[in-house]
Amino acid sequence: MDEIYWFISKRKGYENGINTYVMTMLGREPRQIIAFAVDNSITAARIQNMVDISPEARNYYTDGGQGYMGVDFLGRHRRNTQDKSDTHNIESSNADLRHYISGLARRSRCFFRSIETLEAVVSVFLDAYNKFGEAKLKYRVPIQHKPNHAKHLHKYRELGFSIFDFL
Repeated sequence: MDEIYWFISKRKGYENGINTYVMTMLGREPRQIIAFAVDNSITAARIQNMVDISPEARNYYTDGGQGYMGVDFLGRHRRNTQDKSDTHNIESSNADLRHYISGLARRSRCFFRSIETLEAVVSVFLDAYNKFGEAKLKYRVPIQHKPNHAKHLHKYRELGFSIFDFL
């Protein structure tokens, strides 16, 4: 589990607008976003709702955020405060969110005017993201290496589709 933050609109007296968080929960097999929430703060109640609606897991990995401390995880909770060894996949998914959704891009001139719009856009994107992940898992077949092939060839064949085909 992890979160990214940005802002909604602009509010008089605030330089960057209203802080808004997109909290995501990633399942490892297959690699899909299994729950998300959009809120103006990171609260244990909001995170608990994500845990309750998602499939039970043996281990839950988070960063050192305080919002995760009051959550009753169904499995073992591991806080990675020193490194990103167990949270690098969710960090990568969050980078995809920032890459593909212009309103979440850093230093962007685009921004969402309401939290409902942000939640709807993230919902549509994550549906496509998960379908893309399923297709990659299903259709990506390892190349059979022969002795005369170059060592630097890709391990997998290129896919004939992209995430945009699922939007």
